[in-house]
Amino acid sequence: MAVIPKILVFAGSVRGGAYSGRTADVAQKELAMQGAEVTRISLADYPLPILDEDLETERGVPENAAKLGRLLSAHDGLLIATPEYNGSIPPLLKNTIDWVSRVRRDGGRPVRPLAGKVAGLCSSSNGHFAGIRCINHLRAVLVRCQMEVVTPECCVPDGGDAFDEGGNFRDERLYKSMEHLCRTLIETSRMLSTRIEA
Repeated sequence: MAVIPKILVFAGSVRGGAYSGRTADVAQKELAMQGAEVTRISLADYPLPILDEDLETERGVPENAAKLGRLLSAHDGLLIATPEYNGSIPPLLKNTIDWVSRVRRDGGRPVRPLAGKVAGLCSSSNGHFAGIRCINHLRAVLVRCQMEVVTPECCVPDGGDAFDEGGNFRDERLYKSMEHLCRTLIETSRMLSTRIEA
């Protein structure tokens, strides 16, 4: 019997109505429709200070970073829907990745929550470029963290007009792109799973 992959989904923005959040909604529905067990979180529930090595030396890795690391470890894959800030990764998302990359222990056991974990990426923007510059930067950062980032991606242009009243994509090509990304993420997550049961 095939293992049902567990996929963690979140957006790189916590702004109400953010295109990245709406893209994450589409991904969440599509992943579930394709048979994944989906956990959706908001980074607003895991506030973190700006990464500071002096702070880390004094107080250790923040508990919210450890919680996120634990969540990641308990899933087979991860889907991030990111906005683009000044042509690159939004600070909230980059800071979160940086802190989680510092997690080395969970209780008494050594852990590396990002290493070997499978990731799928979406981007969005209000312009025609659909966050393409950001998604390339994010891919490079995650690969540097030794994550397995799948090749298909879903980039959403003209975010203000991209979604219908039901929160679905208006453009059939965007839907096909999301369908392909989610299928690849599920298959790769099942194949390369490093899940640690809580």
